[in-house]
Amino acid sequence: MIRCIKTAFQTTKFDLERLFACNRLSAQIWNKCLVIAKNYSLAHEGKWIGQTELQAALKNQFPLHSQSVQAVSHKYLFARESAKQAKKQGLNSKYPYKNKRHYNTKWVDKSFKIEGNTILLSLGIQDGKRQQPIKIIVPDMPDAEIKEIELVFDRRLMVSMSYDDGKAAAVNHGNEVAAVDLGEIHSIAATTTENKAIIITGRKARSIHRLRNKKLAELQKLMSKCKKGSRQWKKYNQAKRFILSKSERQLNDVIHKSTKHFVKWCKEHEVKEVVIGEVEGVQRNTKKKKRKLLNQKLSNWSFGKMKKQLKYKLEAHGTNLTSIDESYSSQQCPCCGRRNKTSTRNYKCSCGYKEHRDVHGSKGILSKYLHGDIRYLGETESFKYLRIA
Repeated sequence: MIRCIKTAFQTTKFDLERLFACNRLSAQIWNKCLVIAKNYSLAHEGKWIGQTELQAALKNQFPLHSQSVQAVSHKYLFARESAKQAKKQGLNSKYPYKNKRHYNTKWVDKSFKIEGNTILLSLGIQDGKRQQPIKIIVPDMPDAEIKEIELVFDRRLMVSMSYDDGKAAAVNHGNEVAAVDLGEIHSIAATTTENKAIIITGRKARSIHRLRNKKLAELQKLMSKCKKGSRQWKKYNQAKRFILSKSERQLNDVIHKSTKHFVKWCKEHEVKEVVIGEVEGVQRNTKKKKRKLLNQKLSNWSFGKMKKQLKYKLEAHGTNLTSIDESYSSQQCPCCGRRNKTSTRNYKCSCGYKEHRDVHGSKGILSKYLHGDIRYLGETESFKYLRIA
């Protein structure tokens, strides 16, 4: 299976400057893609430029390896297509338009060589001569075939390596189906067809988000009183980058722990397939007055990362992940069909039905997947609550 690792490396001061120059060149390539795409659209009555034409327009213009140049163009095309799909779903997304000063450089296929812990990153032709490759030493080199290397910045330059660990997905002999209701307070709430339920709290992630936003607001207020580019402004900006980097690592750790516990629970209960409610675009059906507050909450909700990690971790255990529409799964009563909105953690209906609100939501998703509508699936037999520290 394909894995990814981000790690530090060692190199000379001269090569370190060349690596920074690579990321500046990649930014120039991105900016050139924006100009080429705009001019092509104006010249062809709004028609979009394709991959072949874009790569041909960028050929032999930058002193990077040809595959590194193509990687930037592919990212531009992917960003453009993603924006198009988001617009189709009703989201207010914008096509790529911003110029960049730095952009990650990628080396793929034959653009790099590995000799033990040493990696040679190939460059392009400059002044009619092939440049010397950049030499870096990676102490924590994975013992596997490296597919691609990307130069990223996280308070310092690091390399992100994608590799094949050579392991096949495990064979899953289970026959259970579990439905997952993602949330902000409780990040994962799930129920199986045998009415076994689990709730994994997301309060740790929410507290990290709140502290990060508070610190960023304080720094932003201080920076607004300084002249941009001054010595004091740079100190505040450095502190801002530190807070963003630290909170990102903390959030990733919480998400990894949450998904790890859920996958372990699925394995214990012989879950063969997991159904997850699609929460993308949930704010579009909210009243305008409440939409601003909801958008603020959703901006602190990393459901995309949660879903991505669930997908690859479940696949490693031979479990399939499917997404379905979760409309009214948390509101509709499975017994009488009434729709009720509750402000507490427990769902209660006038007909006498009651259940934990998030477990009730996961049961609604499971019922929609199994039967096409929301039905009563029985009482919860066992309940597990996990708090991520």
